[in-house]
Amino acid sequence: MTPRLASAVLVSALLRRAEAEGGFGAVLAKGDETAGAIAVILAERGRKAAFLERLLQPDGSYAWRDSGEGLDSDAAYDDLLARRRRVDPDLWAVELDVASAERFAAEMNAVG
Repeated sequence: MTPRLASAVLVSALLRRAEAEGGFGAVLAKGDETAGAIAVILAERGRKAAFLERLLQPDGSYAWRDSGEGLDSDAAYDDLLARRRRVDPDLWAVELDVASAERFAAEMNAVG
């Protein structure tokens, strides 16, 4: 099993990466510093485009999965996030606004 980065460190890295590419990000809700799950809402030019969750795979690695397919409004993304936070109060919620949400999501999976 691969060692796991602390959640706070990974969130910080995601924020810095978005900013380095000319985007910006915000922590919507803090979770457990060490082992909290992470949900990322990716936006492109202010329009929400993806709801990604970092999930443990059967082989012990992690992968980002888009759980927001079919969501058609900002309210739908906000409702999904609220439901996830009710189930898991240790969940980190991050929103990143980047130039290309699809590319950014693919690169997130490439690095785990």
